[in-house]
Amino acid sequence: MSSFYTIKTIAVINTKRFFRDKLAIFFTIAFPLIFLIIFGSLFNGDNNVSFKVALINESSSQIATQFVNSAGQSNILKIDSSIDNKDQAVKKMQRSELDATIILPQSFGQQQNGIPSGQVTVLYNENSQQAGSALSSILKAQMDELNKQFVDTYVPFTVVQESTKAQGLSQFDYTFAGLVGFAIISLGIFGPTNVFPELKKQGVLRRLHTTPLKVRHYFIANVGSQGLIGMLSIATMFIFSLLVFDLQMKGSYVTFAAFVALSIVMIYGIGLAIGGWAKNERQAAPLSNLVTFPMIFLSGTFFPRFLMPEWLQSVTNLLPLTPVIDGVRLIVTEGKGMLEILPQVGLVAVWALVIYLIAFRVFRWE
Repeated sequence: MSSFYTIKTIAVINTKRFFRDKLAIFFTIAFPLIFLIIFGSLFNGDNNVSFKVALINESSSQIATQFVNSAGQSNILKIDSSIDNKDQAVKKMQRSELDATIILPQSFGQQQNGIPSGQVTVLYNENSQQAGSALSSILKAQMDELNKQFVDTYVPFTVVQESTKAQGLSQFDYTFAGLVGFAIISLGIFGPTNVFPELKKQGVLRRLHTTPLKVRHYFIANVGSQGLIGMLSIATMFIFSLLVFDLQMKGSYVTFAAFVALSIVMIYGIGLAIGGWAKNERQAAPLSNLVTFPMIFLSGTFFPRFLMPEWLQSVTNLLPLTPVIDGVRLIVTEGKGMLEILPQVGLVAVWALVIYLIAFRVFRWE
């Protein structure tokens, strides 16, 4: 009973200390939320393909005028109306302000053998070949439709597009798991690596060491208080994503909460090991950065791991944050249950065991 009371008392003290520290609140709750807003604004917009282009019409024909009017109403073409000559367009293309330039020459739409004809030119930079090819294909399809109005041709093979009417995942839905991982890292590593050296400097841990308090009780109290704070941070992000960015949650809320709680405990152990070992901030800061940044950039936090070379993917499978992000992504985007993400749960649990064994061995009261 006394052990429980001790753990509860320390947990309450830690929680109160956290909410009195405005900087800690910012980096634990507000900072991840700012990242969420930034990435949500970037990835939650219109997913339709569009091209920024200049349209230069050198022809005075009626068909050229109709083409320009039609292009201006297109959702695919975002026309920069401030450009009226090729030189201006090329300069903007060189600065990557335009994807391509469409030129209607003076001869476009003129009669040839009693039928209007012409050739549309698409200019693009060497580093924008994909955009140029895609735009050329779109314009070719439009020209084919225009040709049918003047030449009666039989087309034996056609392509028909049909929507499944199923609501797919947005880019934000996929990115959300990485942002959750980033929030857990911010709480679990940067928090204790700043707090513990400061407590040692103030002599707080030294005074606690003179009491009957055991290391395991102190760890449990810290994990409990920081776990609750971490769940509050993730819950804030989750609710904000549902209300503002229309996050499509496919899985169980209970499964999500349980897996996130386990992940917070595991990642917090890393911060506990670093902060508990370091004598001062000069030791804690570089070591925490050395551990944190490879995980942030290689575990799929901001971009998918499948874009990496296969050998690097094999290496990143071993990072502690990788199963966290993979597990959250499987729950949120594919609706997987706890049994279906057992590989991720197992990896997180194994990492937690290893990390806390290390943390117990290296912890120093001063």
